[in-house]
Amino acid sequence: MIGRFTPPHPAYLRLVRTSAWYDLVVTAGFATPWTYAWVHGALSSPAGALGLGAMPELDPMQTLYANLMGSVVVVWAVLRIARPLPLHGLFDGAARVLFAMWQAYALGQGVTRALWLFFVVEVVFGVVQLVPWCRPARSGCHRRRYLAPCRLPASGWGRRL
Repeated sequence: MIGRFTPPHPAYLRLVRTSAWYDLVVTAGFATPWTYAWVHGALSSPAGALGLGAMPELDPMQTLYANLMGSVVVVWAVLRIARPLPLHGLFDGAARVLFAMWQAYALGQGVTRALWLFFVVEVVFGVVQLVPWCRPARSGCHRRRYLAPCRLPASGWGRRL
């Protein structure tokens, strides 16, 4: 059933890889307590200066959750950079829907309005990765072709697309 709705291959894989690079750049600083303290300060200063609301003070539990999120997202991003598959885009789109829902909830609870920037990016990447799955695939396409990396015929080329 997934094969029937799989998006076109090359452009979609570039999109999956692009969203992964965004995730890596944005969340790498959340992966350790030391880098998170720096990121927290870097986000707090401009948000306060622009009147977007203050970030909460650092505490060990907040740091733990930031580090857990950062670590998982960094690993997920590296996987999508190293071996992007259409299925990775589907799951990443679903994850972005979840992230956006929780960000919207937090915004409704009065957190810093600087979160809007991240919320918009989550929604955009989520939509562009999920919408292609709603269109039927072209006739003649089959599931295996889109869920695994393409291989060229064994005519001596031996490289992967």
